[in-house]
Amino acid sequence: YAEPDMKIFALADFHLSLCGDKPMTKFGDHWNDHPERIAQACRDMIGEDDLFLIPGDHSWGLRLDDAEEDLRFIESLPGKKVLCKGNHDYWWQGIGKVRERFPGLTFLQNDAVHFGDQISCCGTRGWSLPSSPGYSKENDEKYLNREVHRLKLSLEQLNPKAELKIALIHYPPLYSNDLDTPFSDLLAEAGVDLCVYGHIHLSKSGRLDVSVLNGRHRKVLYQLVSCDTLKFVPWELDPRKLKSRPAFLEGAEATS
Repeated sequence: YAEPDMKIFALADFHLSLCGDKPMTKFGDHWNDHPERIAQACRDMIGEDDLFLIPGDHSWGLRLDDAEEDLRFIESLPGKKVLCKGNHDYWWQGIGKVRERFPGLTFLQNDAVHFGDQISCCGTRGWSLPSSPGYSKENDEKYLNREVHRLKLSLEQLNPKAELKIALIHYPPLYSNDLDTPFSDLLAEAGVDLCVYGHIHLSKSGRLDVSVLNGRHRKVLYQLVSCDTLKFVPWELDPRKLKSRPAFLEGAEATS
């Protein structure tokens, strides 16, 4: 169940390699010591009863054994942690085995998780959109259609009574110059209140070169939460930005 004073946080794209050799500093000095910075910020901000949304690209590990230390790191962070798959999460194979090994994490795959009648979360990986740089109909359309179907399956599992409906999607479900996409259509039609996403990163020099959407579109609040764009500090939901504030969040305001 959602606790009366539950807060909602999100952060994506940890790209961990704690037992491997994939230093993220090759993508810019702003990635220096990023696991330690994430851990410290999470412990400073997030309580054990808070909700922590983590939409994809958790570990560079190719197999579940390779990702073990990275997922234990995420499991050790505070809050009720809900994860969806990212494009680099190759270890995410056999959802039953993944869930059994990491009971402290909730993995979304064609389904949803509920916190009483207050919050319901669904999610999927997503895919490149026709408006994405490098999109190829020949190479991408079948994967895009598959992910649209997976989102539909996940949305169908949302609790229709939930006061707050949340979707986690790794890829941007739309860009700021998109009128609509198959993902945004489904999210709006399902009455989703909040969609958090990642995948987009700063350039090596620390610039955001993509026109992302942080704000409401057709009543859905969209927020990019890839960790480098947030200086490795979790984003906190300010309920005032939602189309309507759920009763259980009455009086709650973001502290950051």
